[in-house]
Amino acid sequence: MSDQLKKGFFAHFKGDLFGGLTAGIVALPLALAFGVQSGLGAAAGLFGAIFIGFFASLFGGTSTQISGPTAPMTAVSMLIISGIIASNNGNVEEALPSILIVFLLAGLFQVFFGVIKIGGLIKYIPYPVVSGFMTGIGVIILLTQLLPLLGYVPNKDQVNIDHFMPQAEEVVLNKILRDEADEGLLVLEDFEATVKRAELVKKEEIIVESKILVDADSSKVRGALKYLPKAIKNINWLEFLLAMMTILIIYGFKYITKAIPSSLVALLAVTIAVVVGDIEAAKIGTIPSGFPMLQYEMFSNFKFAAITPYIFTALSLAMLGAIDSLLTSVVADNMTRTRHNSDKELIGQGIGNSVAALFGGIPGAGATIRTVVNIDAGGKTRLSGMIAALLLLVVLLVLGPYAEQIPKAVLAGILITVGIGVMDYKGLRALRSMPLTDAVVLIVVMLLTVFWDLIYAVGIGLVISTLMFMKSMADASVTNSKVIQLDEDVPNGTVNKLPSSIRDKVVIKKVVGPLFFGNVQGIRSLAKTIPKSVEYVLIDLEEVPHMDKSGLNALEDIVLDLESKEVTILFVGLNTQTTYMLESIDIIPDLVEKEHVFKTFGEAATWLPTHVKNA
Repeated sequence: MSDQLKKGFFAHFKGDLFGGLTAGIVALPLALAFGVQSGLGAAAGLFGAIFIGFFASLFGGTSTQISGPTAPMTAVSMLIISGIIASNNGNVEEALPSILIVFLLAGLFQVFFGVIKIGGLIKYIPYPVVSGFMTGIGVIILLTQLLPLLGYVPNKDQVNIDHFMPQAEEVVLNKILRDEADEGLLVLEDFEATVKRAELVKKEEIIVESKILVDADSSKVRGALKYLPKAIKNINWLEFLLAMMTILIIYGFKYITKAIPSSLVALLAVTIAVVVGDIEAAKIGTIPSGFPMLQYEMFSNFKFAAITPYIFTALSLAMLGAIDSLLTSVVADNMTRTRHNSDKELIGQGIGNSVAALFGGIPGAGATIRTVVNIDAGGKTRLSGMIAALLLLVVLLVLGPYAEQIPKAVLAGILITVGIGVMDYKGLRALRSMPLTDAVVLIVVMLLTVFWDLIYAVGIGLVISTLMFMKSMADASVTNSKVIQLDEDVPNGTVNKLPSSIRDKVVIKKVVGPLFFGNVQGIRSLAKTIPKSVEYVLIDLEEVPHMDKSGLNALEDIVLDLESKEVTILFVGLNTQTTYMLESIDIIPDLVEKEHVFKTFGEAATWLPTHVKNA
């Protein structure tokens, strides 16, 4: 091992080892819980934590960041997974290739974001949008975990199964008709083959289809709220007590010590109690043993038509992962007094999510809690994140059969605490004191996130924030801009340089703030207040930092209108950008000669007395 390698990659090996091991221990219960919540199972969460954690650390731009499945990414993934499964008649195996292709696309989009250097733009997302979204994610997690908390499984309730039996029969019949159409056996004049196939359908097949329909109906927030009354009526007290015990340990153990992750203590304590006591509780299910297998089916059975409806969804998932990761990077910077590389971080996250998708893992991002734990335990370089991922791989290879004994109620309890913790209480507490527009954006984004669509919620929040910001900037610009007659107070004390005989022939049109599409109507209206007796108008653009095409067109209209009234235009205080814009459409020199363009108001005031007619 070279000295250079020791000084570089292994320069802080001891701190990275402790940081990585601690972060990996914290990540274990969360990875299992997020996997179950996503709908693909605990193993998918573990696969995601392993591959994203390793490759995002290896290629990323934040030295101490620990990556893996997170609450926001899992909430969005859950919706994508349930939607694709529903479009595949509830068959998870048929839907899995399309699901993983969407996750792969999201990772590739993130790599593309990093390559085109979009990382620096993330910081422009308004706080109310981020706050409303994070609170909405917390509410989604809480509401979707209500049924597991109460130990109620809708597809095991015979009332629900019987309710969907007629629809299940229709689904089974439609499958038969589709199969016969594909095989060329369907003849309109003779349905004998179809009837025979329908008669051979077993009741068990219809029951399975009915359970799939129940799952689809009870998924997401609306489904959870719809079945909540039944869950309360049919509460499984054993599952409920196990979940509540998990929650109590998570919050209570922190008062004893914070050196050991309380979620891990809860996971081990309740699981051991269930196994030793031989308690009949629902388990998380089979976790594949051995190294994760490459999912070839996502390419061999690939159909572009199957994923085209989800390309925008993959793009949105990539954006969410980018925001989630870079916010954590900022936290890491503040703790370590360092600066991350945003674009490199996006490339690392994209590679991690792409590789995770190839092996059947759910997508993730930089995880704030795990990153903070890593730094506190001594982690200083990217090696710490790789060690955390390798620890989870060891757990998968060695302890997989033991992990299968974890009760589902334990993971529900862990997720309840995650949902409570992910909400932005700072933003909620500030609702009364923040500006009304910001409060409206926060609440709208939160409600849309919970009850409609997470991606559209962020998009609509950004649009509302942008429109409100532009309106406030336009109003401020129009309010501060004014027409000054020279019998009033003139800036810079230059009024004394002008003879009183010309003051009624000259006015100043002072524009303050950016001249853009949002304030052009106000600027145009201001121009109409110029008296008819005026012969010279000084358009003062000294406090205009930027002008867009709409502002340029508005200024051209004002100049043309004044020129038609035989008014001479003088420009004052142009910067490089405004000069370029005015010259780009030949306002200078065709409408306003270069001799009529002055750097300062003082220069214009010196020029005027010698040029105004009848001065």
